[in-house]
Amino acid sequence: MLKEFKEFAMRGNLLDMAFGIIIGAAFGKVVTSLVNDVLMPPIGLIVGNVDFSSLFINLSGQSYPSLAAAKVAGAPVVGIGVFLNSVFDFLIVSFAIFLLIRQVNRMKCRTEATPPAPITRACPFCWSSIPIKATRCPHCTSELKAA
Repeated sequence: MLKEFKEFAMRGNLLDMAFGIIIGAAFGKVVTSLVNDVLMPPIGLIVGNVDFSSLFINLSGQSYPSLAAAKVAGAPVVGIGVFLNSVFDFLIVSFAIFLLIRQVNRMKCRTEATPPAPITRACPFCWSSIPIKATRCPHCTSELKAA
């Protein structure tokens, strides 16, 4: 059972997925800060001084000055800005993981793509398969040139 578990755990796709989850979790806070503190303020400035993290749709019909005030009051709200920040987080993390796994897969392909050297060849007289270093065909007994 332990051997089967080891084989299951060492499969390529499972390792890729685990690697992606670990990297995504490790860089999650960095990417969140990048989106909230670096990317969204200039985008908000271009759009017209909009702070995306405070964008919300109030479903209660009452007026609230901010998303935090609406949440404190218990009003039903749709946090569009928080959702947009989360989407940007996801896109950045998934793209970074894609690039990383793409490089790992390229390295795997380079090491696995080397075909093994041939160990047999065809006899030019009877076309039987013979060892590559043979000087005489064991089937038709013809003398062969060295390979």
